[in-house]
Amino acid sequence: MPEPDVARVRRWCAARVPEHALHQVRIECDATPRHLTIVERRAPWRADLGPDWTTLPVARLRYTATDRTWTLYWRDRNLRFHRYDQLAASPQVDDLLAEIEHDPTAIFWG
Repeated sequence: MPEPDVARVRRWCAARVPEHALHQVRIECDATPRHLTIVERRAPWRADLGPDWTTLPVARLRYTATDRTWTLYWRDRNLRFHRYDQLAASPQVDDLLAEIEHDPTAIFWG
């Protein structure tokens, strides 16, 4: 994956939550060799659930090296990812980030 794109996604995630709320919620990017997963992390809110932050995937951005494009995926209630068919694959990761932010179908942020 192109490092400038990975850095761009990480910056985008970091800018989603105001500084005064970071003790409660964070938007972060988990990277693997083939894709980036944007996740929402929430602070522990019940003692019986333990001290760990909870993590819920929001979207997945998959990079295809052969044609140098990014494809957007959405997560269903069973935590499975499906191709988001409202946006074609794009060489610009910013196109995918804009779609997630705008969220015209309310599939990413609800």
